[in-house]
Amino acid sequence: MAIEAGDFRTGLTILVDGDPWVVLDFQHVKPGKGAAILKTKLKNLKTGSTQERNFNASTKFDAAMIEKKIVNFSYSVDNIYTFMDMETYETYELTEEQIGFNKYFMVDGLQVSLMMYEGNVLNVDLPATVNLTVAETTPAIKGAPSTQTKDATTDTGLTLKVPPFIEQGEMIAVSTADGKYSGRA
Repeated sequence: MAIEAGDFRTGLTILVDGDPWVVLDFQHVKPGKGAAILKTKLKNLKTGSTQERNFNASTKFDAAMIEKKIVNFSYSVDNIYTFMDMETYETYELTEEQIGFNKYFMVDGLQVSLMMYEGNVLNVDLPATVNLTVAETTPAIKGAPSTQTKDATTDTGLTLKVPPFIEQGEMIAVSTADGKYSGRA
């Protein structure tokens, strides 16, 4: 299916130079002379790199047919993360390099969405927040200001700042976008 550059919208997946890209941002620009151009910010779904590119507004692209599979995280062994489709019981294995920073949010049974293109896993979409257990933190300092934070390490190895009232063994909600404390679980 052909898509004109003038029909772009945020989140659209297209093929550019044979690779799937997602449109992060775009802006129509009409210079004083000549044809309108489209300034875009694109993310390569295979490599994760972002690029700013300009296109003629009449340029046509093929849509990248991205499939999303809902799977559950099962376990990790030797930096290999295993996910299972709970309907077909098919398993998918991803390396730590493919998972990246998301490894800190992988808890047993976590439901995630795998973005797939031509049978290959491109990315792991996580929920907005994940509940993690505080494995280690310093005790609260009596009389400390309530705006003060302290370091904590979760059972998955993530180190973050938490409010002083959070204790070891407590469940906290953590934002998967930036790895910051969101609240008590």
